[in-house]
Amino acid sequence: MTHRHPATLGLLIAVLAAATFGMSGAFIKPLLESGWSPVAAVTARALIGGLVLLPVALLSLRGRWAAVWRGRWRLLGMALVGVAGTQVLYFGAIQRIPVSTGILVEYLAPVLLVGLVWARTRRVPRAVVLVGSVVAMVGLVMVVAPGSGVALDPLGLLLAVLAMTGCAAFYVIAARPSDGLPPVALASGGLLVGALALAAVAATGLLPVTVSFSDVPLFGQSVSWWVPLAIVGVFATAIAYAASITATELLGSRLASFTGLLEVVAATVYAWLLLGERLGPLQLLGGVLIVGGIALVRAERPEAEALEDADPVAPARAKV
Repeated sequence: MTHRHPATLGLLIAVLAAATFGMSGAFIKPLLESGWSPVAAVTARALIGGLVLLPVALLSLRGRWAAVWRGRWRLLGMALVGVAGTQVLYFGAIQRIPVSTGILVEYLAPVLLVGLVWARTRRVPRAVVLVGSVVAMVGLVMVVAPGSGVALDPLGLLLAVLAMTGCAAFYVIAARPSDGLPPVALASGGLLVGALALAAVAATGLLPVTVSFSDVPLFGQSVSWWVPLAIVGVFATAIAYAASITATELLGSRLASFTGLLEVVAATVYAWLLLGERLGPLQLLGGVLIVGGIALVRAERPEAEALEDADPVAPARAKV
């Protein structure tokens, strides 16, 4: 009974994370269409999110800076892999391949985690996990509905695969023992350091950085550029990252990554409500299958989960 309560709370927090993460696409798209480059939007998003969480992070630390030092590699990994690296790789991918294909490849991360545990432990996952993985992946394909017959750029696919690896690493890093570092402090520090890393990359000129201060269409009317940016910074970044890290500490990397698939469903719903994009019966059925897959993966009980999250990959891997 004591194990189930944190898991139930973790699932609720994970749903909150997915619902807020999913907002980013619908609110960032007007900015991108008005002239913002992806790197500029992501950097601003991470900076706002980190600053919003900073007072809460400092309060949660209560001067325990030793916890920050002990968790420095975890924090650096969250910043460079979970915040900066994964997003830059994903945006780089969708500049060369369809967005739906990029999302599909990136969100194969849960299957990658199942495979890593399988390879490390040499134990075949239980049937319920394998069936849940297949059901969730079929649902993912139905939700994103990738176009067929389109020639795919090899470099774009490679970037998407690297983004998938970064997404999996995010969950591994978030699931590592906290050692006294509060989730909100990890989220705030990761976002701020990630924003600095993105700004450093932008300063080299390797990636285009453009911004626009013209009004953008939102909610059926014209609004100032900072409105969608603020919504994304506060809800889809600050709350989303803090909630996702908290949920992953409670659920473990594998279950949290499958629950993260709900972000794709949420993003589709927001795009339908705010941008008027199509939401058909196939996508609704896909969402149901994703939920069903999550339920099946959740059905595997604590012993295997504890074994997996005790050391899902080598520590050095989590410090990339």
